[in-house]
Amino acid sequence: MSKILIVEDYKDLSEFYQELLEEDTLFTASDGEAAVSLYKEHKPDMVLMDLQLPKKSGIEATKEILIIDPKAKIIAITAYGSTIGSKALEAGVKEVLRKPIRFNELKEIIEKYKTI
Repeated sequence: MSKILIVEDYKDLSEFYQELLEEDTLFTASDGEAAVSLYKEHKPDMVLMDLQLPKKSGIEATKEILIIDPKAKIIAITAYGSTIGSKALEAGVKEVLRKPIRFNELKEIIEKYKTI
């Protein structure tokens, strides 16, 4: 069982991730500030990070989390993959997944990073 931080401001999508990952220990944040705070508190094994967030962008939150823990496994999920995805990779995310996300693709990526 892994600890996963889900950072998503769209409630329905956050709930979808929670159902998909119900066997894991989950923490959820709906903005970038809460994401950084929850990361500090719980030190999850992996982060699913939306990039377009209120209060602090997913890219800013990623940079802060990587200062706290340079080995953090952060997977970016965005509807703006071609434009913001490259900036997320530069910030240090491991992968960029494009919305709408396919169930199997997300499961494969999560399983990949659980074993690393």
